[in-house]
Amino acid sequence: MIRIYSLAKLGFLTSFLLISFFSFGQQNVLKGRVTDESKVGISGATISVLGTSISTSSDAEGNYTLTGLTAGDHLVSASFIGYSNSQLNVKIPTSTNLDFILSSNDQEIGEVVVIGYGAVDRKMVTGSVSTVQSKDFQKGAITSPDQLIQGKVAGVSVTSNGGAPGAGSTIRVRGGASLTASNNPLIVIDGNPLNGDNISGASNPLALINPNDIETMTVLKDANATAIYGSRASNGVILITTKSGKIGRLKVGVSSVNSLATIANKIDVLTADQIREYVNTYGNDTQKDLLTDYNTDWQDAIYQNAFASDNNFTFSGGVANMPYRISLGYIEQAGTLKTDYLKRATSGLNISPKFFDNHLKFDLNVKGTITNNTFANTAAIGSAIAFDPTKPIYDETSPYGGYFEWQEGAVPDPLSPRNPLAQLELYSNRAETNRSLGNLQMDYSFHFLPELHINANIGYDVVKGWGATYIPENAASNFANKGKFQRYRETQNNNFFEAYLNYTKDISSINSNINVTAGYGYYDNKRTPYNEIEYNALGNVLVTPNFPFVVEQNKLLSYYGRLIYSFSDKYILSGTIRTDGSSKFNPEGRWGIFPSAGLTWRIKGENFLKDNDAVSDLKLRVSYGETGNKDGIANYSYLPNYYLSTAQSLYQMGNTFYNVYTPIAYDENLKWESTATTNIGLDYGFWGGRIFGSIDAYQKKTRDLLATVTIPVGTNFSNQLLTNVGNMENRGIEGSINIQAVKSENFNWDLGFNLTYNEAKVTNLTLNDNPGFQLAARGISGGTGNQIQYHSVGLAPYQFYVYKQVYDQSGKPLEGVYEDLNGDGLITPSDMYYYQQPAPKYMMGFTTSLNYKKITLSTVLRANLGNYVYDNVSSGNGVGRNILNPSGFINNATTDIYNTNFVNNQYSSDYYVKNASFLKMDNIGLQYNVGSLNKDGSVTLMLSANCQNVFVITKYKGIDPEIFEGIDNTLYPRPRTYSFGLNFGF
Repeated sequence: MIRIYSLAKLGFLTSFLLISFFSFGQQNVLKGRVTDESKVGISGATISVLGTSISTSSDAEGNYTLTGLTAGDHLVSASFIGYSNSQLNVKIPTSTNLDFILSSNDQEIGEVVVIGYGAVDRKMVTGSVSTVQSKDFQKGAITSPDQLIQGKVAGVSVTSNGGAPGAGSTIRVRGGASLTASNNPLIVIDGNPLNGDNISGASNPLALINPNDIETMTVLKDANATAIYGSRASNGVILITTKSGKIGRLKVGVSSVNSLATIANKIDVLTADQIREYVNTYGNDTQKDLLTDYNTDWQDAIYQNAFASDNNFTFSGGVANMPYRISLGYIEQAGTLKTDYLKRATSGLNISPKFFDNHLKFDLNVKGTITNNTFANTAAIGSAIAFDPTKPIYDETSPYGGYFEWQEGAVPDPLSPRNPLAQLELYSNRAETNRSLGNLQMDYSFHFLPELHINANIGYDVVKGWGATYIPENAASNFANKGKFQRYRETQNNNFFEAYLNYTKDISSINSNINVTAGYGYYDNKRTPYNEIEYNALGNVLVTPNFPFVVEQNKLLSYYGRLIYSFSDKYILSGTIRTDGSSKFNPEGRWGIFPSAGLTWRIKGENFLKDNDAVSDLKLRVSYGETGNKDGIANYSYLPNYYLSTAQSLYQMGNTFYNVYTPIAYDENLKWESTATTNIGLDYGFWGGRIFGSIDAYQKKTRDLLATVTIPVGTNFSNQLLTNVGNMENRGIEGSINIQAVKSENFNWDLGFNLTYNEAKVTNLTLNDNPGFQLAARGISGGTGNQIQYHSVGLAPYQFYVYKQVYDQSGKPLEGVYEDLNGDGLITPSDMYYYQQPAPKYMMGFTTSLNYKKITLSTVLRANLGNYVYDNVSSGNGVGRNILNPSGFINNATTDIYNTNFVNNQYSSDYYVKNASFLKMDNIGLQYNVGSLNKDGSVTLMLSANCQNVFVITKYKGIDPEIFEGIDNTLYPRPRTYSFGLNFGF
């Protein structure tokens, strides 16, 4: 077992030790302000004393303070991205104030972009790369990093998985590239690649990272940008850079966001009066006798207004050549579903010392998290839709803990819903997850050859999660077994080592620059789930596992290289290659080679545009590359494996019953999925960057798709097999435009808009030389084996496969009446057809920010067009038999019953496939920058107020149109959240 020392606890202790250690005596102080040509303060500008390690950054109003200057003459520099540097002389202590005015650099926006295994100027980028800085993140009550960039990046879809505390999101970069393997992007934090496995006891692995520690998030989208990550990059790469300290005095930051979450929408179900009317009209005397006079809104009974408080403390600064930053965070968040609760404590430590005249640099990043979850029983959401509203919540005579369960007999009817509030209150699922991740990165530039760097990066990501589920013996949900008690736990231990050489050289004789990188990587991922004995609430054993634990491990070896060549600062050629060997595949096919090439033409640098003041940037990019995918599949699918039979499959020898080993289906020729991407892009900027953006067109072709398919009995050891089955393609266009509409000393107005069009299509499905077969994708609840989504050649993945509904003259659907599409005079499964897809064809994001003096108003809106949802809530609950259940009890129904008058479920009707296009206002916020609270400007305050999930405009009548999988089946409602925050610094 891996013993994990909590870095959260260590962080608290370390912070106070460092604060005590760093004391500052009397020092010379230089103050001033950095502004642009309109006298608008520039936030985040770097001010440094040349020839020393003294530097700082400007605050929100452009003010800065430098300490530790010795007496004498100094040359001080101020710089900021998109502006020309300014250098001024100052004499200390004669002068104590120095202001800078920076002018826009129309020739080039010199932004440094992180591209993986290094960084380059924006002008040198040949791939499709988008960066979102912390000032542009989504605001408000944010518990998981993925929420920060929702709607901010063209080609990137971030869909929340629901409204539970700490709930994660489904992230897609330019659509999915796989059917069964993972479609999640690789996420790298400060050079530490995260393993994509879920973690026991945590609803979302990313929620174990504190969003307040993040400085930038960079999305690598095309293969030229991602191929350097090889076999993990078919679905894009997200590089997260966390905040670090700067040389200077100790700065303390305190932030607090307190929020109230409310239910924004509920499922439309019949009221108690409507149920009584329906039963009295259509029911028999026995059913009428079941009615009572209660009027219970079961959704109101299970939901609540939920309070959350997120508090963070930071300590940053630097002495000598060692900047440091310490962060501490604590959040408590209640769920809008009763009994749901999250507590999370985080700590972070960043130290970046430099030695030997800055030739040797270290970057240490360590983060720790302790998370305590109380998970609500989400089955209550479905029960609240279906439970009879004419019944009370409580009944003193009830044997089920005092909650009303009207079923007759000792054991409740297994087909009926349970009392929703009882499902919450008579259920306990508590878990704790400890996570620590960190890495130490060393960069050394040789004294005899400073253009040559050697970089080594070693890191870890260790997790321990454990918890227990308890259901009391009198709970109706588990009455037959007399309750339940089961522990669960899991550990993960992921380690890596990377090392690379980088050589960058200007060759002035031929007006060229070369940037060469070559490296090696080793990655070891280990996961150990523990199988615990299951008991009932009385302590009797229900299930004994065959093995107490299972060690799952895979390793990856990598060799990679990259060359970036620039000629005349106008023509940039880049090429990358990576070869990966994964233990998940047969040794004969274990290694994959993933190359890429890209060309950039900086048109702005040509003579015919160089002196054009209107055009500040114009760049054409063309690239091609290949990446792989190994994630989302088992570690040993190419090997013959065996499992030990369960208690229901024993072999008798004499009077003794024995477990037997059964072989598992396998494919010894299993191989990589491989995705080839072609991209052409145009970056533009006008009028000194007042207008800028990009346009990209891309095509992704994936071959050797991995999928679990049904095979004939007897051809392998099971009728289910993971194998390579075919190809698919994604094509799309994406664009973004950012406009600084107004720029003045007192008033500024910024706008941003992005648009994505993506079309996915399965181009080949072949199994055992049988082309064109239909591959089942996802099913629905209700009935048995009701598949509603399939993959088929020539169509988008996950298309709905349904009957074509027939309607009467008034527009109402006719029960059980469908079109005979093949014209044989019969309605059979051969009349089913493919109809619509869950993925949107168009995605749009819009942001705007209005700033007047110290007040800023901002908002974020998103829209999806062309996405469809199967309304499984109505298809399962919106029929007469759901109210007058044949088993002899009464349930509720959705109001859709008035639209259909269906008596029996019509699960396969295309009537339930609904247009779910929407426009959402994700966020609207107001900030007031109080500014300095004292004379020297060292104490600052900023106040903010936000509303999230403000409104939704859609034709869809369900609880929420944004459902990634396209099947609406009791989604945990996304709340509307009101928050108030403050940021205090000194």
